[in-house]
Amino acid sequence: MGGRDPDRRRALLDAADRVIRREGPEASMASIAAEAGVTKPILYRHFGDKSGLYQALANRHVRTVVGLLRPEFDRAKADLRSRARATIDAYLEMIAANLSLYRFLFYRAGAEDSRTHSQMTAIVRSLGEELGTVIAAEMAVPDPVRAQVLGHAFVGMVQATGDWWLEHPEVDRAEVVEGLVSVIVATMSATLSR
Repeated sequence: MGGRDPDRRRALLDAADRVIRREGPEASMASIAAEAGVTKPILYRHFGDKSGLYQALANRHVRTVVGLLRPEFDRAKADLRSRARATIDAYLEMIAANLSLYRFLFYRAGAEDSRTHSQMTAIVRSLGEELGTVIAAEMAVPDPVRAQVLGHAFVGMVQATGDWWLEHPEVDRAEVVEGLVSVIVATMSATLSR
């Protein structure tokens, strides 16, 4: 909501972050309001409604994720294996370190609110498009449509595998990273040899 105090909104989002990290993805709006020292109606007033709060949290944290991954996508002249390894490792480290928040945004908020679900889907799609553009720009795959297919496939594969890994903490992250890197390198090698 446009006329609201940005410092107050930031403080309310900080309170939401603390509660979600402490209570997990099932954190209640009442707990968030209590942490912020306000009532639920006042909390909602700053964001329009619960959906607005969800979207504000998504915007806040997605910028962090994209800011973390984009430099790895854009590392010119780095070999494919090391670039893929750095990007995937950074992503897995980030979702593991922010597990409750990740599950809150992708699963709870996305399931409860169609606008948040659309927003999260659009973010994943834009990462796939961005990676496809990088693949095409570097002439790794000269066909731009195939480059987009691969960009989306790689992003989806990493996200799905990351979700699986979060449920299997006994599996070493390095093993997961290397497995994903091997698939990407093999796919790109097969594509280039055609």
